[in-house]
Parts: sequence; structure tokens; C-alpha cells
Amino acid sequence: MDAAISVKNLTKTFKDFTAVNDISFEVEKGKIFAFLGPNGAGKTTTIKMLTTLLDPSSGSIMLNGYDVLSQKDEARKSFGIVFQDPSLDDELTAYENMQFHAVLFGISDNKRIEELLHFVELWDRKDHLVKTFSGGMKRRLEIARGLLHKPVVLFLDEPTIGLDPQTRNLLWTHIQKLNKTEQVTVFLTTHYMEEAEKMADMIAVIDHGQIIAQGTSETLKKQTKTKTLEEAFLALTGKTIRDEEATGSDKMRQFRKVWRGR
Repeated sequence: MDAAISVKNLTKTFKDFTAVNDISFEVEKGKIFAFLGPNGAGKTTTIKMLTTLLDPSSGSIMLNGYDVLSQKDEARKSFGIVFQDPSLDDELTAYENMQFHAVLFGISDNKRIEELLHFVELWDRKDHLVKTFSGGMKRRLEIARGLLHKPVVLFLDEPTIGLDPQTRNLLWTHIQKLNKTEQVTVFLTTHYMEEAEKMADMIAVIDHGQIIAQGTSETLKKQTKTKTLEEAFLALTGKTIRDEEATGSDKMRQFRKVWRGR
């Protein structure tokens, strides 16, 4: 198998606990790979390591043939990412947001910006301020921005959270088209099991820092003797509600609410 991502014995230990415990998996080039798990299972920590934001305690990560730990610059040029939290500048237009990102990557080809804004159906809104956009439009713009430098891998962290069904369907139509036309490997996390079941070629389920199952949706359903991926997921991870420690973004939101209320 020609792997876009190869992870071997990956571990991340913090002072008080082990967030990711000796996990291994591969993502084949040109495939859509879903990384699923309950809150606090280790998904975010894993993604941070895959995208060079966090160094592992042990193990190895190869992305597009580059060692993520020792060849960070090369690895970063190989992927795009759409974060769960919005990361656009609301005071800039859609086109200006794209131009700003292009400068960061040393891209001077404005045709690429036009091509991508057409791709996500935002060309007619290119001169509008992002603060006037709906949540779905912002997500589409973030995907377009993440594709500017023609990445081999696109990371999508909860890309459709908070979107209505119509917008979610449109977004996935764009992602599937991208996957097929440009052969971009897609690594996604989602809590919408029907999305993973419909879109993903392969699935890995992580819980308590360890990968507890891998395979296609059909494989996981057969393994757990269930009819849907959601039922399989619950059979694998249990039905207990998990608590997740507040992230830095969550804490910033709370601080902002307090500050505005003063």
C-alpha cells in the first residue's frame, strides 16, 4: 500500500496521563480516512502530532514520505488543515483571506485563488467581508484556503459541526469531488457517524488513547454484529457520556464572555 500517512507506535505522555498510547495505522494515498472516538479519546492530541503542532513522546509519523518530527517544514508543505474552530479574518473579504494565506506560502498565482473560489462556489462573493458569511460559507472558504498550496493531505477536524443538513451535504459534495479530481487524501474527524459511514474508505476508532478497531464501515459492523456504524461505534466504545477537558479555545471563549459582560 502506498501510504500518505504512516504512524507507528505513536505515544504522547503528559505529566499526569498518557493521552495517546502506542497507536499504529496507515492512510492510503487518495483515500478518505475517518478517525473516530468519544470526547477525550486522544483524537485531538493525535491530530496535533500529525500536523507538527505537538511532538510525540515516542513513535514515528511519516507524511508524504517526510518524517514529521525531523522534516517539519517539508511535512507542513504537504498538508492543509481546516480546524474545528473558525480561523478566518472576519474583517477581510473572502479574496483577501485567500491572498493573505497565499503570501504565507509564497504563492503568487492568483489564478489558483480564482479556481478554488469557483470550486467552493464563492467567486461571486469574493469581495464580500467574511463577517457577512453564513457558517457554511465560512467552512467552504476555509477548505479553499487549505487547498491553496496543493496539499497531498487535507485534515478536516469536525468540518461540519453546527451546520444544517443541506450545508453539510453541499460541503461533502465538494470534498468528494476534490478527493476524486485532485486525488487529495482526506483525514477527518467527526461525531456524525452517518458522514463517516457514507464518506470514508477506511475508519479507525480510538478510545482511551488506543486504537480499538480499524477497517471499513462494513468490517466494523460485522465485527460488532450491528447494522449501522453508529451502533458499531457504541458497541466498541460504550454508551457512557464522556467529559472532555476544556481546550485553550474553550477557555478563551469563556474569558471573552466574561470580559464583554463587564
